[in-house]
Amino acid sequence: MTTGISSERVKLSVDGEDVDIHYRTGGEGPPMVFLHGIGLDAATVSWRHALPALAPERTVYALDLPGHGDSDKPDRTYTTDYYLETLSEFLDALAIEEPALAGLSMGGAVALGHALDGGPVERLVLVDSYGLGADAYWRTAASSVLQTPILGNMLWQGVGSSQSAIRNSLRSMGPGEPPQQLVEDVDSAVDRQTVRAMRRWQRSEFRWSGFRTDYSDRLAELDVPTMLIHGAVDPLLPRRWSEQAAGTVTDSTLKIFENCGHCPPREHPDRFNRAVRAFC
Repeated sequence: MTTGISSERVKLSVDGEDVDIHYRTGGEGPPMVFLHGIGLDAATVSWRHALPALAPERTVYALDLPGHGDSDKPDRTYTTDYYLETLSEFLDALAIEEPALAGLSMGGAVALGHALDGGPVERLVLVDSYGLGADAYWRTAASSVLQTPILGNMLWQGVGSSQSAIRNSLRSMGPGEPPQQLVEDVDSAVDRQTVRAMRRWQRSEFRWSGFRTDYSDRLAELDVPTMLIHGAVDPLLPRRWSEQAAGTVTDSTLKIFENCGHCPPREHPDRFNRAVRAFC
């Protein structure tokens, strides 16, 4: 990582249990907290380029959520509510008041849920965000597999087992060949406990009738500036979610990145960083 962004740790109590959280931080100015997605992700995966780019104007923080990266990975149930509590405890522990929040995929749902639950937020950056829609075309098949433990274990047992398996997984999330640096970042962050956390969160979220977390009917409640960034060819979460959300949120900015899949901060880092700097 770039000089000036350091690794730190903080002990939190979440859902009645102590959990040791690793986070990356640096910079000067108003606080901005970055939240990664579920599974093949961590602070150094999604936000490798964003942190040093934003640090000249912001005090940046990017935590490894429990079950990910260098944070504790307890053997427990993982839910969106659990990650919402983690974020709240993290902000309290570090005395971060009214931060800007940026969230990718599941991290977007956590940022959005925190704001809608009354957490003081300066502004939001929602990137290919989960929580903006009720369903996706692949959810029915995924729900069937995940609710069958043997099939679920078979589906995910090779996800983080080798760089080749990681590369194949990343290929399914975007239109281009994943760069070696991204493959190595995921390889260093993901282990069997991460895959376990991902699978348990998915079992909680992917229901027979749709996704458990869907804030689309509450978006009109948002009263903070919100930027929605979405990859035009994201195969996981449809771009129409962000487009529809931009039409509902009163103070919104929409950026659709062409030739981009599920991870704009890594697929188009320069464009992403310019957009966030201009917004923040």
